[in-house]
Amino acid sequence: MAQPRTRRPVAVRNRQKILAAAHEQITRHGPDAGMDEIAAAAGVAVGTLYRHFPTKTDLVAAVVAQSVAAVADDAEAACARVRAGSRALDEITDFFGRVIEAAATDQAVKAAARALGADPDHKATEDRASAALARLIQASQTDGDLHSDVTVDDIYLLFSTAPTDQPVTARARWLTLVFTGLTTHSRTTND
Repeated sequence: MAQPRTRRPVAVRNRQKILAAAHEQITRHGPDAGMDEIAAAAGVAVGTLYRHFPTKTDLVAAVVAQSVAAVADDAEAACARVRAGSRALDEITDFFGRVIEAAATDQAVKAAARALGADPDHKATEDRASAALARLIQASQTDGDLHSDVTVDDIYLLFSTAPTDQPVTARARWLTLVFTGLTTHSRTTND
């Protein structure tokens, strides 16, 4: 029986450099970012880029998948901090803010994905994020900080309405207003 093929460390590093460069170039130039420019920014030969990602659609799908995985990893890390004693509401609020900021900076990547028809399957990763978010919500409800009827679907609905095209101050204000509706605490006039 053949052993599963493992990637050489150089290949793993090249793939990561390509993904980082693609994210940066697509953020700057949108769907028009060229494969040659991405390879140059990554410091790899164009052939190396194409060995990892045969088409631009494959590359953009991998960049989007990496972003979704980062959100799931972040949600799971927030759960770990709650288990270690951090306040669940603080972790949800911080997580929510990080997701909104990432979405604001990743708009060009999402536009490129739509333009190229890059639609990777992230169900398993999204399920990880949803499960972690459900644990955060439950912990915050147990603490009495979130209303008992708040669900993961509510949080996703709010994510989809975030003002990611607005300045950071507007996004921060939006977050304050949103959490006023989710939490059992009154908002002070200083918020």
